[in-house]
Amino acid sequence: MTSYMAPRPVRRISVPQLRARKGQVPIVCLTAYTAPVARLLDPSVDVLLVGDSLGMVVYGLPSTLGVTLEMMIAHSAAVVRASSRACVVADLPFGSYQQSPAQAFAAAARLMAEAGVGAVKLEGGEAMAETVRFLVDRGVPVMGHIGLLPQSVHAQGGYGARGNDPAEAAAILRDGRAIADAGAFCTVVEGVVEPLGRAVTEAIAIPTIGIGASSACDGQVLVTDDMVGLTGERVPRFVRGYARLGVTLGEAAAAYAEDVRARRFPAAAETYAEKPAG
Repeated sequence: MTSYMAPRPVRRISVPQLRARKGQVPIVCLTAYTAPVARLLDPSVDVLLVGDSLGMVVYGLPSTLGVTLEMMIAHSAAVVRASSRACVVADLPFGSYQQSPAQAFAAAARLMAEAGVGAVKLEGGEAMAETVRFLVDRGVPVMGHIGLLPQSVHAQGGYGARGNDPAEAAAILRDGRAIADAGAFCTVVEGVVEPLGRAVTEAIAIPTIGIGASSACDGQVLVTDDMVGLTGERVPRFVRGYARLGVTLGEAAAAYAEDVRARRFPAAAETYAEKPAG
């Protein structure tokens, strides 16, 4: 008699595992905001990032600034439910953590308790080091975010690449060191000139995840909808298009519309026949 052995459940990639990837096999990260997309991406990526970019991608907002904590919790919970392998990281939205470390902890605790995420991400360098340390000391894993800061785009004067000015480059390098020293397990480096992305990666002991930074970073992240062609023709120069799903979806909608107007849809195979009486 052969005893049945239930398959072992898949264990999520952990924060310590990601931290240990410094200088090793690059970390693969993509954004996910919904359950169907998370389910498709989960087998291939190490990190599913529920980014506040959902404000623009999902809700059509002009920037990330209008995203609320409630929105982040709802989308993060969907991504957690639909995935089993990747570490799920959620952005702390604008206004939910900048006031004080205590405010940041309250927001992070809700994301972890109500949505089940494995870590939170926040933007800022030296100015946020105290908050990062406060969170880490209380059991909240933190992913940093330095360089171009979308939540501070008005203060930074737009979306141009950072680090061309030597003083700005030095400040971003200090930001990376401050976030690492405060206990973050890794940090996103966004929109910086390539030599600076490389320099930050070499200067700090935690993994860097680049987006518009350098291939030398310890990992890479892209907005999934940009990568697969769902956000229109204008995307940042650092995006490589791996699919054109927007074109496919548009063509499918046009074909469906033609069939409906010509009464070709639904056909007999797509309707329910009346059952014989008795």
